[in-house]
Amino acid sequence: MVEILGVGVLLLGASGIGKSECALELVSRGHRLIADDIVCVVRTQDDLLLGHAPALIRHFMEIRGIGLLYIPDLFGAEAVREESGIDLICRLERWREDASYERVGLERPTEEILGLARPALLLPVRPAGNMATLVEVAARDSQLRRAGPSAARRLDERFHDAARRKADAAPGGTPQPPAGRS
Repeated sequence: MVEILGVGVLLLGASGIGKSECALELVSRGHRLIADDIVCVVRTQDDLLLGHAPALIRHFMEIRGIGLLYIPDLFGAEAVREESGIDLICRLERWREDASYERVGLERPTEEILGLARPALLLPVRPAGNMATLVEVAARDSQLRRAGPSAARRLDERFHDAARRKADAAPGGTPQPPAGRS
């Protein structure tokens, strides 16, 4: 689990998919590690989900090929945090040709943790892909969605406005779909 610009992001996926490497890259960019390997989740009375690491392994990270790392020693005390709210779930999976990955994002799917729904993204891991960039952008987008309409919603509104203008300009006012859409 990492905190990116105040957004708590829970990284999920199969062992060896690259969650720790993604989190390490995010920490190297100035974001904060909450937990590696084991994330303890607590539901508060205010219906918040808080994630933290078990005390024994707090602030440690395991990177295959390197071994154990103590993040405060490498990046400073500001690179870690004791706990964070869980605001977004990013589930990493190996790229599959037959999978249907989100391409527009009008509505965010959710996953439940301890009975509370959180926005969830399924992110395909590809060779030479940069998962840290995708997760960082997902956190930024999540933050913007809480403040107002998403990029997908704004583009959808543009299409609808264009369709209305075209319908108003059509002879007899017959609605016509915008070019390229039906």
